[in-house]
Amino acid sequence: MQDKYETIIVERRDNGLMIVTLNRPEVYNAMNTQMMRELGDLFVPLVQRPGDIRCIVLTGAGEKAFCSGGDLKQRNNMTTETWLDQHLDGQRGIFAMADCPVPIIVAINGVAYAGGLEITLGCDFSYCAPHAKFAITEVSRGIMPGGGGVSVLPRIIGERRAKEFVLSARPINAQTALEWGLVNRICAPGKLMEEVLAVANAICANAPLGVKQAKKSMNVSLDVDRKTSHRFALEAYYRLVTSEDRHEGIRAFNEKRPPVFTGR
Repeated sequence: MQDKYETIIVERRDNGLMIVTLNRPEVYNAMNTQMMRELGDLFVPLVQRPGDIRCIVLTGAGEKAFCSGGDLKQRNNMTTETWLDQHLDGQRGIFAMADCPVPIIVAINGVAYAGGLEITLGCDFSYCAPHAKFAITEVSRGIMPGGGGVSVLPRIIGERRAKEFVLSARPINAQTALEWGLVNRICAPGKLMEEVLAVANAICANAPLGVKQAKKSMNVSLDVDRKTSHRFALEAYYRLVTSEDRHEGIRAFNEKRPPVFTGR
């Protein structure tokens, strides 16, 4: 089943997998105002009510780009007010992705520059194609990263690497991105979506309540001290003990069959 949008393609599969494709390949999937609004319209409701969605894969159309950032041709001669309004539209979607309770995996199929790179920072992990390139180029255009490039990026790759990366605005290749921890895996040529969908389907087969609580607990652990993190994780754990899925998981193990989780 596919939802109808102008700049993104949304495919929902029966196992709870949602595939979201940025669909402006003629401009390297650059984000115009419409795309920013559509990403917000899609992800904001998922923060409160993900429904039967168990995992999301985010990628770009074509083989050249995941997302090259904001559409600078559209931004040419924008008024200050219009620029700020557009950025707020973009932030709405980026913040919603970061707050989404179900895992989001990014399949980086080409360049991920500026805001395109920042989109990946709010997601849970990413795989990339061998030819992927990464850059955070805002300071070369008279601005600075405004979607996680100066707040989230240092947590992922470290302070000194982040400063070099942001302040030089120079691109890095896939191997460097892997070494820095910016991506989890470089996939074999032509195998990116195959490998991403394999892990996404594995997540969809797991207990959705357990996946959500585990993700939430790991996210909280990054912002609090160790003892508080452990206490939060225990409360999240206790909420799962009474779930039907917990009983199903144990029954399936003892009956030597795959579990059938319902999210209850």
